[in-house]
Amino acid sequence: MRLQAILNRDGGTFRTTDMDAYVAKAEEVFAAAGHELDCAVVAGDEMQDALEKTARRDDLDGMIAGGGDGTISSAAGVAWRQGMPLGIIPAGTMNLFARSLKVPLDIWQALDALADGEISAADIGSVDGRAFVHQFSAGLHARMVRMRNTMSFKSRSGKIAANVRAAFGVMLDPPVFDVEYDIDGRHERRKVSTINVSNNAFGDNGLLYADDVTGGHLGFYTSKPLSPRGVAKLTFDILRGRLKDNEDVTEMKGTAIDLHFPRVDRKINCVIDGELLPMGRDVSIRLHPGELKVIVPKPPAQTAAAA
Repeated sequence: MRLQAILNRDGGTFRTTDMDAYVAKAEEVFAAAGHELDCAVVAGDEMQDALEKTARRDDLDGMIAGGGDGTISSAAGVAWRQGMPLGIIPAGTMNLFARSLKVPLDIWQALDALADGEISAADIGSVDGRAFVHQFSAGLHARMVRMRNTMSFKSRSGKIAANVRAAFGVMLDPPVFDVEYDIDGRHERRKVSTINVSNNAFGDNGLLYADDVTGGHLGFYTSKPLSPRGVAKLTFDILRGRLKDNEDVTEMKGTAIDLHFPRVDRKINCVIDGELLPMGRDVSIRLHPGELKVIVPKPPAQTAAAA
């Protein structure tokens, strides 16, 4: 295949990586696997333009994006709209979509896995037309991200520490709000503290990512109104991979979810794949099964057989 890689030099691990050495290694690994790879290292604020220009090229068989979860989400949206296969190099803090796709989290090992990989079909979601590969959330998570964004941090460990401080802040003052929802024709109104909609159901892990993004459904999670103690219990259950066992959480599945927030008298926010964004009173969330082409590592059994 002929591939173009776009690497975000401001993204996580790449900030402390010798990018000249990394590009040389990437091109060497892909050439050894019979591919032609060109690499472009760009600043974070140049990524979107570079991704869109790459996806519109008709001389490529696919593209590779390297960076954090925000970069990967943007790349997936561009690749989905253009119908171009996408490989990802996880260089961020959590690397949630990479975990779902079973891409090695080490940026050097990811090169070997992708060079020897295969094109597969994955599900992708959209929120009012904006693509997401991981999740949409409102309530607790959005308030935590808003608080974290007011803090200063310059490293992965600093970001994690800021997340912890923000989580404690939200724990002391959890939001409670009304939502009306329609999920595949089922209508209901509830008072909740949090809403999460995931690209396929969350797995039993402490980071809340899907083990499989080919199941053809959205995971829809709401919680009852929570007290500080309830938020602490929910956080504990999430960290030990037992979200679905929490008595305050309801899980449903569907492919089309419409949300309406009837009592909104101020600006409200949501989080889409880690990015804090303004949200309207009405939100339309859809799953697009199998519409994202991804370059993924071959299954272990297949790799062993080839060896």
